[in-house]
Amino acid sequence: MSRSIDYGNLMHEAMRGLIRKVLTDVAERGLPGSHHFFITFDTSHPDAELADWLSDRYPGEMTVVMQHWYDKLDVGEDGFAVTLNFGDAPEPLYVPYDAIKTFVDPSVEFGLRFETQDEEDGSDGATATSPDILPRPPSAKPKPVTDEDDGDAPAKDAEIVSLDSFRK
Repeated sequence: MSRSIDYGNLMHEAMRGLIRKVLTDVAERGLPGSHHFFITFDTSHPDAELADWLSDRYPGEMTVVMQHWYDKLDVGEDGFAVTLNFGDAPEPLYVPYDAIKTFVDPSVEFGLRFETQDEEDGSDGATATSPDILPRPPSAKPKPVTDEDDGDAPAKDAEIVSLDSFRK
């Protein structure tokens, strides 16, 4: 019987844990500095909870922003609950970690994208999720600021790194 290491699902689990840890810190201490999050999730996920008018308006997926106003952030083992403001109407949401499609913090050019592999791609028949890591590209790492630095130089965009490119 051959056995293999399921790196895709292990990464999936680790990245969901990273999101949980970040949100736990924000729930305890608030958002530091200019950090903010764009979180896209599957509104049709069976465990997602949102107002009917929101699920009607966003039947497949929805992107929420946690920045200036959010309330009652409660981070759990399987997902998080938060109240967000939609046009002066506060609405509670529950987002399971498994429903998250992207998690981005544009203030530091960091993001995660979770893609579902189709059964047709030769997998073992189970639908697996493979995260893409969208880190700051190595060439855009901060360097020490000196008097000679040009503060008007354009910022570089984040580079998308797909884990599929490392698979054989």
